[in-house]
Amino acid sequence: MRVEDFQNGQIILIDKPLQWTSFQVVKKLRWGIQKNFNIKKIKVGHAGTLDPLATGLLLICTGKFTKKIDQFQAETKEYIGTITLGATTPSYDQETEINETFSIDHITTKKLNSITKTFIGDIDQYPPIFSAIKKDGVRLYELARKGETTKINSRRIHIYDFNITKINLPTVDFRVVCSKGTYIRSLAYDFGKALDSGAYLSSLRRTKSGDFDVENAVSPDKYLDVLRTLL
Repeated sequence: MRVEDFQNGQIILIDKPLQWTSFQVVKKLRWGIQKNFNIKKIKVGHAGTLDPLATGLLLICTGKFTKKIDQFQAETKEYIGTITLGATTPSYDQETEINETFSIDHITTKKLNSITKTFIGDIDQYPPIFSAIKKDGVRLYELARKGETTKINSRRIHIYDFNITKINLPTVDFRVVCSKGTYIRSLAYDFGKALDSGAYLSSLRRTKSGDFDVENAVSPDKYLDVLRTLL
């Protein structure tokens, strides 16, 4: 592997660790490539943000392939994860504390499987207030952490497949295949509402993005270790 390969463009499949931001992965790989080849500059970017509390497939593009980021971001994504029923949090996940609890006594396997079907197709979804979307140049999570509220517009997204893979109330495991722009945290929150209860996302893993699969991905540290052996 030569520095020219990275400048001409590489797609690096990273399995993002828990608690890492997507930007931290980009920063780590950029630093590693620069150090490995003793260069001052290299373009590195990611094709689709993963929240710090999510793990899984993160596409990293280098050099000229950074121009393809929009193309890769537009691809269909697959996720697996866990939803906790009977409670909500302001962030729709475990980043914030539970703010309200609800009964789950009425929730049955039949009801769970029936409700998932109502989410298939085009739906209007409201992004979480704790998100990186910008409003008037300020990221929403910055406003949320200050306790400020702001109006968020819904966005049209598409759910290709959504099914429950395991039930162990109050948690349910799921698999979802969705379009660009889908917030799985919002899906979990809306799922709870549709069940006449509450819900928040308690784990998430991206398994596929377009034709790319997390089974072929490695951790940032593992990738840099392998890169050093190629010199």
